[in-house]
Amino acid sequence: MKMLKTTLLCSAIALAALPTLGFAQDTTVNMINPLPRSTNFFPLVVGEALGYFADEGITVNLLPSDTSIPYVAFIQNGQADLSMLDPVETVNAINAGAKINTVYEVMQNAPEAIGVLDSSKYDSVDDLVGTTVGLVSDRDRAFLQAALDVVGKSIDDVQTVVLGESGPTLAAAIRDGNVSAISGAAPDWIALNANGINVRLITPEELLASPANTFAANAETLEEKRPAMEGFLRAWSKGMYVASVNPEAVAQMLRKGVPEEWENEAAGQLFLDMSIGMNVSTTERLGDLQTGVWTALQPRLLSSGAIEKEVDVSTFLNDTYIAAANDFDRAAVEADAAAWLAANK
Repeated sequence: MKMLKTTLLCSAIALAALPTLGFAQDTTVNMINPLPRSTNFFPLVVGEALGYFADEGITVNLLPSDTSIPYVAFIQNGQADLSMLDPVETVNAINAGAKINTVYEVMQNAPEAIGVLDSSKYDSVDDLVGTTVGLVSDRDRAFLQAALDVVGKSIDDVQTVVLGESGPTLAAAIRDGNVSAISGAAPDWIALNANGINVRLITPEELLASPANTFAANAETLEEKRPAMEGFLRAWSKGMYVASVNPEAVAQMLRKGVPEEWENEAAGQLFLDMSIGMNVSTTERLGDLQTGVWTALQPRLLSSGAIEKEVDVSTFLNDTYIAAANDFDRAAVEADAAAWLAANK
């Protein structure tokens, strides 16, 4: 814990030395997330294509994500208004004393999964006992352990091997029977598909619900930044909503907005299908905060060593922006999407 606190402090100091990037503008929301504009976070691309951020008077400024500085430090320093964090980053930041609030759940379904060949005899994680399971990277070990825990088994009941992220390598390993299954995430299933491998997911249902990515904000400036933040999240929610009513329009917006991800049409569509499954909220209110899910998630993170101790979720979950984020006319959004698609086929 002392090391993490020191890291966050040093990161904040390092950030203070960076050149000013035009922060604290009333109509600019500065965000840092793991990827630039991408199918993976399609609500941003859709919201921009339909003019929803502009309608709110918001300019989205994406900060460079290829940094070794923890994303939470950008929030603490004030250079980012919103930072996209996963549950481990969030809980560890709270444990380290970071004054942040989780204000919106970007993804409510886990991107991680356990995948087997579509033709495989394995139908559940329990069937993998005594076999060798591939890990895309060592970070996927914790998810495999959690999946085995659900069925009363242990990571010691299987052999594991780290395969790496290369699509051909993953494909060869599972096709040739060197591994019974792969513990990975959505991009890995896309890589396998691109290499001719169809994957069937056998992830335990208990692990499907997860606040995989969330927006965190500085807890001390929530009111000060309310107009801009509410406008940003409303535009994001509209972009998310389009996928649930007009996925064809979303696909076309992405072909135009991030064409490099759609050079292979089948891979692009698979990426979008998976991204819709992760990004479209399962809660009644889009982006709402799931107290029960956060509470149930922490024992698993603790047992795998991902976090040092559990925290009271009421200390960081804050739905102060959620009502405004959902305050829009669904029918109008549906009409917007239909009109855009008709004009851009």
